[in-house]
Amino acid sequence: MTIETQETSSGRSLFARAPRGTSGSREQKKRDFVPYLYVLPALVAYSLFILVPWAQSIWTSFWHWDGIGAATWAGLENYVAVFSNDDLSIALRNGLGFIIFYSVIPVVLGALLAAVIAARPRRGTGLVRTVLFLPQILPLVAVGVIWRYLYSADGPINQTLSAIGLGGAARAWLGDFVWAYPAVGAVGTWVSTGLCVLLLLSGIQKIDPSLYEAAKLDRCGPVGLFMHVTLPGIRKEVVVALTVTLIAALASFDIVYVTTGGGPGLQTIVPGVLIYRLVFTSNEVGLACALATVLSAIILVFVALIGRLGREQT
Repeated sequence: MTIETQETSSGRSLFARAPRGTSGSREQKKRDFVPYLYVLPALVAYSLFILVPWAQSIWTSFWHWDGIGAATWAGLENYVAVFSNDDLSIALRNGLGFIIFYSVIPVVLGALLAAVIAARPRRGTGLVRTVLFLPQILPLVAVGVIWRYLYSADGPINQTLSAIGLGGAARAWLGDFVWAYPAVGAVGTWVSTGLCVLLLLSGIQKIDPSLYEAAKLDRCGPVGLFMHVTLPGIRKEVVVALTVTLIAALASFDIVYVTTGGGPGLQTIVPGVLIYRLVFTSNEVGLACALATVLSAIILVFVALIGRLGREQT
């Protein structure tokens, strides 16, 4: 039995859906607005604790203020000082230099280690991943204390060098004007590598195994597999890893402050430590806010560039 659609004299079906009226459009708007209600609490908290203090810091950067007394208008003087004052310029250069230790080296090492772990899964792989990720769950202050002991004059590093006949290479690593900076940078590499390994390993595990099989049929060796299959497959994860580690590099504070305090001299001074000194030692809050604003702008530019490169390559 079939039911034929009845039509009116105007040719329209009696069972055709009527056009949505005003009440229907209102209901649709309400439904479209519901997701924003779930985001609203987080947005309010983010605005109160991040956006509002950030805006206040930018405003303060245009004033000479010691944090207690009356402020006087400075205009762009604080920003001129950021780029003309030698101490502030050194801090910015050191912060940019830490990108190599905190970001570039960990991402490269992380990609290589993740490729090795994924290519040869064996018993104990889970333990290896746990050990590599361990620095991420340790407080950075504790990390700084541990490495300050390791680098001490009579610490394990110098003792090991002496035990293998390289006692001449032993030194006070964190007090050496040449080696203090790379020594602190090596701590950043140790902290960031485990995170990069896990991020990139998760990306490798999503690559279709048939791509590796096809590459092997084309007589592609381990290096070719890594360059032509693995790297293109983890491009998005590389962007995430670069973004996270780059922010950590430019915003570094805990490790530097605990290990060297910015010394010897200004060899390891970074913007985070210098901002702390300007506020709590020199009482130059306006100048500290200007340095923080410049640092925020540099971070935003780098993050935008990394994101854009990632989109162009996908």
